[in-house]
Amino acid sequence: MIGLYIGSTQGYSGKNLVTLALGQQFQREGKTLGYMKPVGAVPHKINNQIGDEDAHFMQQALGLSESPSLVTPVVITRDFHMRAFLEDCANLMPGIVDSYKKLSAGKDLMLVGGSGSFLYSGKYCGVDGVSVAGAIGAKVLLVDRYIQEYNYDYLAAAKEALGEDLVGVILNDVPEHFREEAETLIVPFLKRRGVDVLGIVPHDPIMFAVRAGDLAHGLGGRMITTGGRTDNLVVNFLIGTMQVENFITFFKRHKDVAILCGGDRADLQLVALEGGCAALILTGNLYPNDIILAKAEDKGVPVIVVRDDTFTVAKKMELILTREKLRDKSRIEHGSKLVLQAVNMPVLKKNLGI
Repeated sequence: MIGLYIGSTQGYSGKNLVTLALGQQFQREGKTLGYMKPVGAVPHKINNQIGDEDAHFMQQALGLSESPSLVTPVVITRDFHMRAFLEDCANLMPGIVDSYKKLSAGKDLMLVGGSGSFLYSGKYCGVDGVSVAGAIGAKVLLVDRYIQEYNYDYLAAAKEALGEDLVGVILNDVPEHFREEAETLIVPFLKRRGVDVLGIVPHDPIMFAVRAGDLAHGLGGRMITTGGRTDNLVVNFLIGTMQVENFITFFKRHKDVAILCGGDRADLQLVALEGGCAALILTGNLYPNDIILAKAEDKGVPVIVVRDDTFTVAKKMELILTREKLRDKSRIEHGSKLVLQAVNMPVLKKNLGI
């Protein structure tokens, strides 16, 4: 049985997507697969058991149905934090190792999902990625999402900590104009240090799209249209604070965007609706006039009214669009294809000893 721990340089880097894509590929190849997420940061009650929301989703996606408490023996709740800070963490590793042994019995391959930052998250109570991977004897694959820069120092430090147990790195969400830098500088740099870059997954706006209905929930807003398509995908947003003429020019360059503006800017709202925006978000708790509402219903554009001011909503939007969890079936399929097209599976298998 082979164990593969999939961690990342920071949270929201694409661990679940990579785990799912690889897991489903190994299943298609006939491998008997097991899965666990030793440390869960998103408490979720499942059949009267406390587990982790991401782990529950991954089990469903991989067609598994193990006990939530077995899959995630350590769930980080507020009570857990308080005990850890005020008293001391109990020795959590024996429970993790025991769960791993039970879940991996009879399996060809065991996928282990990391939480947060591989080197640091969980360090305060002895369940950081390095410690967990070492305790269960798993090889490690790291995902590094490009956010303004590559985390090459982090990856070099991970190699020092793991040695031969680091089977490789996947660079995720890399914009096209930074791909050359990755191929000519980062990949050779890491190779000289014994780290295989197994793939460079390109940036794809669809992977960070949010359904309009989920956006309304995340913003604490109210959907005021009945005919608006709540499943419209929003990949970006524009703030409507400019003159109409300038707004039209700017708007034409973007697709699948939500328009964010005050409820009193009927001129911009009308242009946005005519241009086929994915959603119309009105700030300041100001409702649109009847003409705008009728036009939105006719076009099938969801209109969301939120209490916050435009600046506050824009900051929330940025956070939602960069941290939207992978749940939508179409995005899962699309993302899995992106990963598998990018990853060098023969090298990964060789490094795993498969």
